[in-house]
Amino acid sequence: MREVVTEARRIVVKVGSSSLTTATGGLDEERVDRLVDALGKLASDGREVVLVSSGAIAAGLAPLHLPRRPRDLATQQAAASVGQGLLIGRYAAGFARHGLTVGQVLLTVDDVTRRAHYRNAYRTLRKLLDLGALPIVNENDTVATEEIRFGDNDRLAALVAALVDADLLVLLSDVDALYTGSPSDPSSRRITFVGDESDLDGISVATPGRSGVGTGGMVTKIEAARIATGFGIPVVLTAAPLAGEALGGDEVGTFFRAAESRPAARLFWLAHATSPRGRLHLDPGAVAAVVARRKSLLPAGITAVDGSFAAGDPVDLIDAASGTPVARGLVNYDAIELPALLGRTTGELAAELGPGYEREVVHRDDLVLL
Repeated sequence: MREVVTEARRIVVKVGSSSLTTATGGLDEERVDRLVDALGKLASDGREVVLVSSGAIAAGLAPLHLPRRPRDLATQQAAASVGQGLLIGRYAAGFARHGLTVGQVLLTVDDVTRRAHYRNAYRTLRKLLDLGALPIVNENDTVATEEIRFGDNDRLAALVAALVDADLLVLLSDVDALYTGSPSDPSSRRITFVGDESDLDGISVATPGRSGVGTGGMVTKIEAARIATGFGIPVVLTAAPLAGEALGGDEVGTFFRAAESRPAARLFWLAHATSPRGRLHLDPGAVAAVVARRKSLLPAGITAVDGSFAAGDPVDLIDAASGTPVARGLVNYDAIELPALLGRTTGELAAELGPGYEREVVHRDDLVLL
């Protein structure tokens, strides 16, 4: 038995489209009911549950007579508009059998990247839990564009788990665990425990989903596990039909051990819940100062500026030699101001432009290494 699972009081569960729908689209009522029964038992035992559920687009395919997941954005949004009502209606009816009320929370990328919106999302989820309701979170696919194009709800689930200060994140998919290769390959070995990054060395996970209705894969689930465990939240990855066993503490699927200490919430938000609005390219001296010595970034070490951003926006700090991001921080200048400051010391700038230009471009307290 996994005691960390059985002792968890607040649990975030994420389920993918392929675990809820048929291959041609439309909800698979038996699969939905099986998941609802597992979560309903958990909530009835006094534990707080937040469900992050994909499936709106997939659920809307059959009612709209669409043979497969559409490629164009407008049709995806139309399918989500139809499917979201069907999905939440099915959940509401299912959880009602357990005496539970559900609350729908639809989020966009903006809601978990802008700090003020992030706080609003927290207050809504916290109040639903305080009132004894079971929040059901989904990407608002009817209006969002970036999420539909580039990912699914795995990263969102990890951010929600951190947002509500969860004790456990459970990622459910159509694969029963993490494997060293393709699950269909007889030579692949199931991985039961991931203690740190070294346990993932040599693992091939870039395998597409089999259903054709979801957008995620094992890569996004591992990234979600990294985000959650980095915030001190353990993760279980397994197949949706094994949800009951996983939540009961049975050693099914793959268990990701949490980091022993949690980072400051503000730095976690900066690293994982923001999208950079621009890029600052750093010379070798600036890279060493920021990464090795944990210093603030000054104008003298910046060689180029990309993007359109305002003071206070998140930007990535790029190693100019390799082109790779080394840190992310909140910039103190608008993009239009910076080119005239590059390569100059703060003393020079203060003498020529005034004391307001003696400040750092990114202060070390507003900076997190990537």
